[in-house]
Amino acid sequence: MEVNANQADQPAAEGVLLPGQGAQHPGMGRDFAEARETARRTFEEADRILGIPLSGWCWEEGDRVHRTDIAQPGILTTSVAILRCLQEDGLDLGAAPVTLGLSLGEYTALWCAGSLTFEDALRLVRLRGEAMQEASEKIPSSMTSLMGASAEVATELAELGAQKGICAVANLNAPGQVVVSGEIAALEVVEAKAKDHGVKRAIRLTVAGGFHSECMRPAADRLAAALDEVEVCAPRIPFLSNVTAAPLTDPSEIKEALARQVCSPVLWEKSMAWCLEHGIDRFLEPGPGQVLAGLARRIAKSTSSRVHVRGVCDPADLGTPAGGCNPAPTSGR
Repeated sequence: MEVNANQADQPAAEGVLLPGQGAQHPGMGRDFAEARETARRTFEEADRILGIPLSGWCWEEGDRVHRTDIAQPGILTTSVAILRCLQEDGLDLGAAPVTLGLSLGEYTALWCAGSLTFEDALRLVRLRGEAMQEASEKIPSSMTSLMGASAEVATELAELGAQKGICAVANLNAPGQVVVSGEIAALEVVEAKAKDHGVKRAIRLTVAGGFHSECMRPAADRLAAALDEVEVCAPRIPFLSNVTAAPLTDPSEIKEALARQVCSPVLWEKSMAWCLEHGIDRFLEPGPGQVLAGLARRIAKSTSSRVHVRGVCDPADLGTPAGGCNPAPTSGR
């Protein structure tokens, strides 16, 4: 097939990476709402749908934004607000070669793919956050990042921890960046044994509870019931699941995977590897935060691949396809 000069000069279509919990910060999205009416209306819509002052809670100083039941809908709303601004500036989401999100970011990814309406995604994420917060308060649990650990080492440590309570590998984010989740007593065993297994550092994360483990079973059951009442359409663009690290197209399979994901490990490294293997190496990451760009670079380096992630975390990044934030690698969950 011949390609004319104008086509050759056009950049490749970008996949869309959507952040998960941990990307939140006080004030997230406020600068976009102040700069663009489209973003402001998106936050007003979220407040109206949920019947709570979500925007105010996201924008105030203090720790409230870090609550699971506020952070999750807040992150989704911020990402959608940014994407709507980008669409206003000419972004065609229908041309994206793939969309994928880290944990709760899957709901934003499904909105991008036309599988969920903003209202349904927002209500599901709010319920998901409430259910995970409640499950966290019932079972003392948390998550520990194992820096420098392989999946095999993390599994061995999780099995040792499981002798004291629920414990499982929760996130396979990037080479050397694995997260274990479970009850506090189990994590204490993991942390005590980590250095003996060659782990550089074991860092207890500041999270409400043991996400992506059986500690969240009540939340998964509650979410599954809610998903039964929501219409999920077949994605218009490829959607990669955290649970399978492969595209899902059947709405019933997508619902099942969303419910399973709450207690299952997030296969982010494998998901990004799938993209690179299929020639997708340019991505857009609408904030808050720029966790996923750092993970993408680590994954690409491990496979001798090249990757470019255009971060949009500031209103000044809108309309600058060659620019965007210059993020530093960090841990994600």
